[in-house]
Amino acid sequence: MWLLLLTIWLNCMVKKKTKIKDASAEERILLAARKVFMTKGMTGARMQDIADEAGINKAMLHYYFRDKDKLFETIFLEEAKKFFPKINSIFNADTPLFEKFEQFVEEYIDEMLLNPYLPWFVMNELNRDPDQFINKIWGKENLPNPSGFLAQMEKEIKKGTIKRIAPVHLLMNLLGMTIFPFIARPMMQRVMRIEDKQFSAAMEQRKKEIPKFIIDAIKK
Repeated sequence: MWLLLLTIWLNCMVKKKTKIKDASAEERILLAARKVFMTKGMTGARMQDIADEAGINKAMLHYYFRDKDKLFETIFLEEAKKFFPKINSIFNADTPLFEKFEQFVEEYIDEMLLNPYLPWFVMNELNRDPDQFINKIWGKENLPNPSGFLAQMEKEIKKGTIKRIAPVHLLMNLLGMTIFPFIARPMMQRVMRIEDKQFSAAMEQRKKEIPKFIIDAIKK
């Protein structure tokens, strides 16, 4: 009986260690993949590059992630899950309207500079299946609710602080001015002949330029 119990306990310990090793290996793969994707992009990255960066062979990499698309999705879906609810909380916070514009732009630009391929991932997912993607990010029961932000805008209009403007156009202007440079980055850098450091510096400047442009356009 004691021999049987000892055997069961040893088997459990071996399985536990294997799971820890598996988790460690998977984490190394994800860290390596993130680094390779950031430097080479989705198209330029190869599975062999990721395996080399993680210090494993390609067969082991395929054991955890069957292809490059799955790795890309895993990394950027997790990033989207952290980022978009944060943006939602900015609009729902009990802060002045103009301050929300500033916080939104700063948060968005910081995230895009840190994860420059996130916009492409989001666009691909939304074009493929928008409902599924939105449910993955927020869940069916926790979708963004803009009612508080819309009520705040209406309050400021009645106070005479801002002009009457359709909220949908305000949000589209805010999103477009913030996101477009990152989506069009390859074209803009070539046309304007600027390097990565210059682009990043320009985006840092836009943290102030975009809110100022929006606020100047709508305030009375």
